[in-house]
Parts: sequence; C-alpha cells; structure tokens
Amino acid sequence: MLLSFLTSSSDLYQWVVLPLLIFLARIADQSIGTLRLIFLSKGMKTIAPLLGFFEVIIWILAISQIMQHLDNVMCYLAYGAGFAMGNYLGIILEQKISLGTVIIRIILKKMNPEMNRQLNDNDYGLTLVDAEGSRGRVKILFSILKRKDLPHFISIMQQYEPDAFYTIEDVKAVNEGVFRHNHRKTIFDSFAFMLKKAK
Repeated sequence: MLLSFLTSSSDLYQWVVLPLLIFLARIADQSIGTLRLIFLSKGMKTIAPLLGFFEVIIWILAISQIMQHLDNVMCYLAYGAGFAMGNYLGIILEQKISLGTVIIRIILKKMNPEMNRQLNDNDYGLTLVDAEGSRGRVKILFSILKRKDLPHFISIMQQYEPDAFYTIEDVKAVNEGVFRHNHRKTIFDSFAFMLKKAK
C-alpha cells in the first residue's frame, strides 16, 4: 500500500524516493567496492571477485535509474553523496573487521626490559636490532602481528615508552612466526574469574 502510494505520487517518487534509493544503492556498491580493493591488496583472491559481482550489479541498477531521469538534479546529488558516504563506510568497515597482518617498527634510545617482558608475556614475537640514528646509537624493535591486536600492542608500548617513534605497514604475506593467540572469553571464564576473586 505504501509502495503504491509512493509510485502514484509522481513528484514524491521523483524528487524524494528515487534519489534516496540511488543514494542507498551507491552507499552499498561503493562500500563493497572499497572492501573488494582492500581484500585484493591483502591477497584474498577468492572473496574479491565475489564482492566485485555484487558491486557491479548494484552499480548498474543505480546508473540505469540516472539514465532514465537525466532531468532530475536530485538523482545526480544522491549519486555523488552515496559515492562519498560509501567510501567512508567502506573504510570504517575495514577498520572494524581488522583484516590482515602488519609490521610495527619501534625506534628506541635504549631497550626497556619491562616493556620487552610485558610484550613477550602477551605472546608478541619481537626482534631487536642495534642501529645508528642521526643522534647516536638506537634500538629498533620489530614485531609482526595481526591488525586486530595492534591497539593492544600499542597500549602496552605506550605504558613504558609514551614518546617512542614507530611506524606501521601492511604485510601481504607471512610465513610462520610468533603470533598472539586470542582466547575468546566464555561464560566459564567469567565464572572462573568470580571464583578466583572470591578466594
């Protein structure tokens, strides 16, 4: 009933409903497209073509409506706004799902043994290298870790070296190495914690 009302009111459909549909379609296809490029850059060759299929189908539906309503300026604005919003949402989605592996390099004047111990206790693999900086000898600490573990790693590092200089880069492929095992919390973990606290 609502659909028949919207389509029967030609002005409402042309200036509100149709641009809104184009806007939503562009958000969907551009978000998928952003994720597809991210998956492709990370070497995920199976999922990227599948996402590309849905991206193109949605894009064709949106562009066909534009071509049928070339005199409607609201369709152009909706198309552009959906493109921009889709890019933004695609990046947000990639950050939320935290795919892939990164390498972090930390340059220190001297190694902090407590930081080293804390990172090792949390199952982060570390490689320490002596180097020469512009102001003398330094230590370079390397670690390769899952992107989802990066905030935890940085929080530990900043407890001991808040002013440390560090860089982070994506890693396309990794062979072996030491990686943190993420233990999923269950109801039994919470129960065990309460028992331990009661003691």
